[in-house]
Order: sequence, then structure tokens, then C-alpha cells
Amino acid sequence: MHIFKWYAIRTRSRAEKVVRDHLAHCGIEPFLPLITRSSQWKDRRKDINWPLFPGYCFARFHSDQKQLVLQAPGVVEVIGSAQGRAEPIPDDEMEAVQRLILSRQVYDAHSCLEEGMLVEVIRGPLTGIQGKLIRKNNECRLVISINLIGQGAAVHMNSDDIGPIQRPLQIVA
Repeated sequence: MHIFKWYAIRTRSRAEKVVRDHLAHCGIEPFLPLITRSSQWKDRRKDINWPLFPGYCFARFHSDQKQLVLQAPGVVEVIGSAQGRAEPIPDDEMEAVQRLILSRQVYDAHSCLEEGMLVEVIRGPLTGIQGKLIRKNNECRLVISINLIGQGAAVHMNSDDIGPIQRPLQIVA
């Protein structure tokens, strides 16, 4: 008997819908929670559906199907442990988000990142860079440090472009 679990899939920037559609085509159950936001152009205003969690899509599959998921266009990785194993999301967490989406309540994204935690840039020109999250004047800033000399540089970051480190910092000797 196969046990199907929910997994988080990191996608390339703005590839969430492509991943969702490809997984559905392959017979894998995807879930991409969306939020409606208004976009303004010079000549018009339009409501657009954006991913609630930019850079992520969810799917329920058996662990044997991980390679099929990784081959989907736009997939970067299946989120997991430092040992490279896919880490399933508890069913109650996925059910809570699904129920929220179906409830028609007003909702928006909320980052669970806290000041002082180690984070990684997941999109943009600094993708892959790791550092410490700080807040200054209610703005997220990433501190990139040279620990040996006790110095660093802080750069303003959009909170959608950073995430918790999925693998430990790699020390190069």
C-alpha cells in the first residue's frame, strides 16, 4: 500500500503555476494556494491571482515519485532535511491552509521568519546567499558576515525573497 504525503516544492521564480499544471498532468495532486491582488498599469487596473507563498507549490505524492516531481519544469527542489530526504508536511497543516482558501475569508501571506534567524535568499541576484535576518525601521535586512573579522554588510531584502535555511551552512576550509 502506498502512503501519499504532502510535500513543499521550491520552484523557480514565477514558475509556481507551471509546476502545478505539470504535476496535475502527470497524475500528481498539486496544491497552489493563491491570493488576489490588484495590479495597476498606466491605462488600467486588474485583479491578478498570485501564489500565497511565492516560490512554492505543494503536492501529495508517494516518496517513490520524488524523481518524477524533480523532473517537472520549474522545480528547484523538494524541501527536506539536510540529508536530502524529502520532508513531508503534517496533514493538519495542509488541511488548515486548504480550509482557509475554501472559507472565502480575507487572508494574506505572513512570514514566519524571526529576527536573528539564519536565512537564505531564494530569488533574485543574491539567490543562494545565506545570512542573518535583522529588522531596521520595520524593513527586512540580510546581514552577510565575515565572522573571522567580526564584520558584515546589511542589505535590504523583500521578505518574499528570503526563506529559512533548508540545509546547514557549508563551511569551506
